[in-house]
Amino acid sequence: MRRDPKGSGVVPLRLGLFGGTFDPPHNGHVAVAKDVADALNLNRLLWIPAGEPPHKAQQDVTPALLRLEMVLAATAEDARFEVSDVETAREGPSYTVDTLGEVRRKFPHATLYFIVGADEYDALATWRAPEQVLELTRLAVMDRGGARAADNMPDVAGADAAEFVAVERIDISSTRVRAHIAAGLDAADLVPPGVATIIERAGLYRG
Repeated sequence: MRRDPKGSGVVPLRLGLFGGTFDPPHNGHVAVAKDVADALNLNRLLWIPAGEPPHKAQQDVTPALLRLEMVLAATAEDARFEVSDVETAREGPSYTVDTLGEVRRKFPHATLYFIVGADEYDALATWRAPEQVLELTRLAVMDRGGARAADNMPDVAGADAAEFVAVERIDISSTRVRAHIAAGLDAADLVPPGVATIIERAGLYRG
């Protein structure tokens, strides 16, 4: 909670939650995180690297501690950015509803914004306990901007309260970064410098 400088009231913390595998975190992640933080006037934006993502359980994912280290490096230049190990410290698959419950207990009075892509938002009805998710947080949907028509919302109570945030379209993905490195190409222009250093040191993604 923060004091309102214009009065005697208390202003709730505006906290963004940005989850992902981040394997690796890249310049596109950083750019959209800044866009959302600016658009929603967030005080803090908490990056949450996934521990064992349920949708990627059968895939080869870089160890959580290395991904956590890379996210710490990627977020070092923006004072609003913080990193949480709430999922990497948890054993077993990580589900959004469980993570949000832990964050809500830690920040009971904050206004939470869980940041998702448009595809994730469209699949909201397939999430574990989607109604409970929407009780714990607001959704901030990264899109090309503009509210959607009411008949183009996921069939989940409360989904229409999502906020749509216009973000810069950057043609970078973690898959592309990994493929770039596996092909022996330099990925220095795709990831923050600190992330590139960790990738090189640990010999990641070389195929």
